[in-house]
Amino acid sequence: MRDGVRMTALDAVSVFLPSRRVPIETLAAPLRLTEMQIRLFRRFHGLTEVRRAPDLPLPDLLRRAANGLTALRGAERRVRFVLYARAFPVVAPYPANPLHDVCRALGLGHALAFTLTQQSCAGALAAIDVAGKLLAAEPPGPDGDPLALVLTGEKAFTRDAQFIPETSVFSEGASACLVSAHGGRDRLLSYAYAQRGEFDVAGGASPARFQREYRPALAEVIDRALKDAETELADLRLVLPHNVNLLTWKRLGKLIGLPLDRVLLDNVTGTGHVFCADAFVNYRTARERDLLRPGDRYLVAAVGAGDGATFAAMVFEH
Repeated sequence: MRDGVRMTALDAVSVFLPSRRVPIETLAAPLRLTEMQIRLFRRFHGLTEVRRAPDLPLPDLLRRAANGLTALRGAERRVRFVLYARAFPVVAPYPANPLHDVCRALGLGHALAFTLTQQSCAGALAAIDVAGKLLAAEPPGPDGDPLALVLTGEKAFTRDAQFIPETSVFSEGASACLVSAHGGRDRLLSYAYAQRGEFDVAGGASPARFQREYRPALAEVIDRALKDAETELADLRLVLPHNVNLLTWKRLGKLIGLPLDRVLLDNVTGTGHVFCADAFVNYRTARERDLLRPGDRYLVAAVGAGDGATFAAMVFEH
């Protein structure tokens, strides 16, 4: 709690990445990419390989991430909400419902489960915010304070789901995050976002304009998130980026004065863009490397593009 007010917090985070590593050169033929495009991805954007699990169905992908949450075992009855944040509006043919299949498998059939879309790869941040607001209105139960489970994870099941032209390549993977209304660690201090419908490429928006305004728009929401958290850029211990490519973050760092040694970029090369799961993939790496100490503040940033664009940033205190 902060000044007697409940604060959304990340109680536990688990990530599943398939062990199969696919060099981007092998994507050239199936994705109809030229040698120049592959060279652009590898040399210019720093993208060398992606993770794939072609024989693993989506429910199993999500369940493997959730099974890594040791904090969930024995606390299933405390989970009131399950939020599935995903980049694509549709990921399975009707009437299949991967989310409900996963909830039943995890013993969470009692929880209110729903999907959050329309913010593409920025959806995970929105899901954390929504989960915190829902929990803040929930009374404690006989088993303890309520929890929410935020899931992310998608299959690269179409050509559009495997790469963004001239920008990034996608990995398959999943994450699971337990959210509470007043945890003592990884507390959410601020959330800022901007939804820009004018960047709807399908509706005729200019891709060149989106690329031109991408970094200034992300810089603006980062600045608002920092101000709302009463934090300076220099106070951040770490920035957990979306893993779109290295060049974007080099140019953004130059724009806002952010040293790249405080941006966790190692996963860009080894996994590429894991849809909505990037924040949690990078969080896990930060914890494994002991990069965050109690009291450290860190920023998470994401951009989602599709029917318009969403720019989002959150500041947490570890």
